[in-house]
Amino acid sequence: REGQQGRERERNERGFSCYRFHFFSVTSSKFVPSLSRLCRRHKFLREDQPQYDPMETKDMMMTSMFTMDKGENDEERDKEREEEVSNGFNPSAPQSPREEPGTAACSGGTAPAPGGSTSSPMPLGGLRTLVVQQTSLDRPRETWSKKMDFLLSVIGYAVDLGNVWRFPYVCYQNGGGAFLLPYLLMAVFGGVPLFYMELALGQFHRSGCISIWKHICPIFKGIGFAICIIALYIAFYYNTIMAWALYYLLSSFRPTLPWTTCTNSWNTANCNSYMSTDHNVSWSNSSTSPAEEFYTRHVLQVHLSPGLHQLGSVSWQLALCLLFIFTIVYFSIWKGVKTSGKVVWVTATFPYLVLLILLVRGATLPGAWRGVVFYLKPDWEKLLTTTVWIDAAAQIFFSLGPGFGVLLAFASYNPFHNNCYKDALITSSVNCLTSFLSGFVIFTVLGYMAEMRQQEVDAVAKDAGPSLLFIIYAEAIANMPAATFFAIIFFLMIIMLGLDSTFAGLEGVITAMLDEFPQLLAKRREWFVFGLVCVCYLGALSTLTYGGAFVVKLFEEYATGPAVITVVLLEVIAVSWFYGTNRFCNDIQLMLGFYPGCFWRVCWVAICPCFLLFIIISFLAFPPEVKLFNYHYPQWTTVLGYCIGVSSFICVPAYMVFHLLTAKGTFKQRLLKSITPVPSCNDHRDFIVTNAV
Repeated sequence: REGQQGRERERNERGFSCYRFHFFSVTSSKFVPSLSRLCRRHKFLREDQPQYDPMETKDMMMTSMFTMDKGENDEERDKEREEEVSNGFNPSAPQSPREEPGTAACSGGTAPAPGGSTSSPMPLGGLRTLVVQQTSLDRPRETWSKKMDFLLSVIGYAVDLGNVWRFPYVCYQNGGGAFLLPYLLMAVFGGVPLFYMELALGQFHRSGCISIWKHICPIFKGIGFAICIIALYIAFYYNTIMAWALYYLLSSFRPTLPWTTCTNSWNTANCNSYMSTDHNVSWSNSSTSPAEEFYTRHVLQVHLSPGLHQLGSVSWQLALCLLFIFTIVYFSIWKGVKTSGKVVWVTATFPYLVLLILLVRGATLPGAWRGVVFYLKPDWEKLLTTTVWIDAAAQIFFSLGPGFGVLLAFASYNPFHNNCYKDALITSSVNCLTSFLSGFVIFTVLGYMAEMRQQEVDAVAKDAGPSLLFIIYAEAIANMPAATFFAIIFFLMIIMLGLDSTFAGLEGVITAMLDEFPQLLAKRREWFVFGLVCVCYLGALSTLTYGGAFVVKLFEEYATGPAVITVVLLEVIAVSWFYGTNRFCNDIQLMLGFYPGCFWRVCWVAICPCFLLFIIISFLAFPPEVKLFNYHYPQWTTVLGYCIGVSSFICVPAYMVFHLLTAKGTFKQRLLKSITPVPSCNDHRDFIVTNAV
């Protein structure tokens, strides 16, 4: 915007040492021709040089033009060089075939043009260089504020409620300490390679689980839609468990915990109340504890529902608790990873503090050693059974959580050259160690309960899943000194473990949809997140009924497990066999500077597909017997569960058919195009230098 006279005056007074123009245009088709004309007017380009083609460049450009006067001193020249480097221009590179940087090859107001020609005059004052910085027309992609935000988010996602209740139960059920051998083998050869693969894919292509497939194998794009549907199913039931924990938390703010007595309105004649000081209480197989009746008859109220065929009405108390949970979720993720990355500093670290407190407290309880022995005593004969290896594979897979679109989404917000290899090893190791630590926290308390009831540990630890937390552990806490304090921090821990996973699961869906439909949703993120949270809340209403616990169990067993394992199997096949392991490894080398070793390549090509296929076949060969409390699921519920699972997976073949029908050309051309990846845009290339004179 400087006038011509002002520029002439500055040139005369200051020796025309430095000036800069900034050009900006939203539509590059209008901008590029005008830039060319401007450059010719100021002698940056010769008249015989070609015009820019606006159809080839659909990017915004910022231009920075520098001039150096011949009489500038070294200090001013060094200062300008630093300014040039900060704008993406490397002054060490030759600016023309016959010039070196910093030479003001001007004599009498002229300078040699590229190629040695001296016919084209240069402006007075010295050399001018045009540096074109090229960025995308799209909005710049959001990034993590700190590296630790990313690590805590991934750890918070991987370390969830399953680490606390599922791993200890599976461990002692499959040989105690002997189970650690198949668990570690499955982690090394199956879980960690899948974890590493998803982080690398997301970081390189910088896309969510839907749009990333055009860069890998377009015909498999249905995998992304299937992942989003699975994430919705998980949100329907997973947050209900946090609503139960919130109800327990609110009930804990009283001197006497309500699940310690049998004098409440919901108790039955079989209720057998005892404290750690009671020694005259006889425990029989028909006895029920106050904690069990509080959970089943007061919180869940399952006695009012005969089964899935008659769920009953919605519990308004749980509906309010779930509404509060989703309110927290919304205001934690509505602005993106900038806000959720701050929240996880609390939600991901607080559970570890509570686990350490509970571990120290549990280790000092009488009978704690019985639980630890039961937890770790190896039974090597069980390693000869297939069930142990199936459980180990399933546990490590669902613990690390590849295939849910979360790792792709989180890694897509990383800097391009972030060391995702080290991140994968750190977060997966923390996850496995947390599972192992949780076993001590749980079984020291189970040993204490067995000591109090004068029973064996296996009789006390007969329940798995939420019942282990809301009945057994809640009862043990009620018998501790300072029971109110331990109850509050324990259920706060349960809520925060669940919140991390909910943040991650919904962020995977949000990132996928915003990347797939940027024109529609990019500027409406807050409204889209609000709509998504409302859909999840409405979908979860069936789990808040009197028979809602039966719905939660059905979703957990059928809606997510088999479907997501099958989806990940197809994902590994698409990346390793269609996209190509060599191409994928070259991408990693471009990002990290080193080529993945032979171990990782073999795992991605052969071991991981066999690992996932083993889990799928075992699930089909040995379908789980679904039972909750005294309710055995009828046969029609099994069919219903498989239909729910297939409803998400059906997106994969449906999109394949749709893609082949809508593509142009012969069938062979359509098929070839459907498996040919579209190169990713090189967002990591910060600048280009063009027509340097």
